[in-house]
Amino acid sequence: MGDQIYNVLFLCTGNSARSILAEAILNRVGAGRFKAFSAGSHPKGAVHPYTLQLLKTLNHDTSFARSKDWEEFAVPGAPEMNFVFTVCDNAANESCPVWPGQPMTAHWGVPDPAAVEGTDAEKHLAFADAYRMLNNRISIFVSLPMNTVDKLALQKRLDEIGRNHPNAG
Repeated sequence: MGDQIYNVLFLCTGNSARSILAEAILNRVGAGRFKAFSAGSHPKGAVHPYTLQLLKTLNHDTSFARSKDWEEFAVPGAPEMNFVFTVCDNAANESCPVWPGQPMTAHWGVPDPAAVEGTDAEKHLAFADAYRMLNNRISIFVSLPMNTVDKLALQKRLDEIGRNHPNAG
């Protein structure tokens, strides 16, 4: 897979929290080796205010953030993806989009912080937890030796990131 810039699409249901957080994290920690995008199967049409607040608090640029349909990335002229990760949480019985085509895929389920009910502090904590889980997984992902492992071994590692890292989710 060489010394190229890898395009990564994070998919979720609403594209208002988890996938936006993942996009921001990868674009920061990817050190120019990765270009992240995000989208939703049923986009909310707006980024959750707690998502924007958390990203700003952590000194992320939020000018990129907008809730969009994953079909934007399935049209001619859209960036070709190398990786597609779903970050919806199966435990919550959400519908996770299925990505057609040839990118490597994995499921990195994270509980939906936008679904948390309770005090403002509890809601903010849920967003911070989602950020931590995604940051841990993405940090592992960017450290993988993309150009020295075969696709089968890489696919195994991508799947493991979503399953076997208790500190990552």
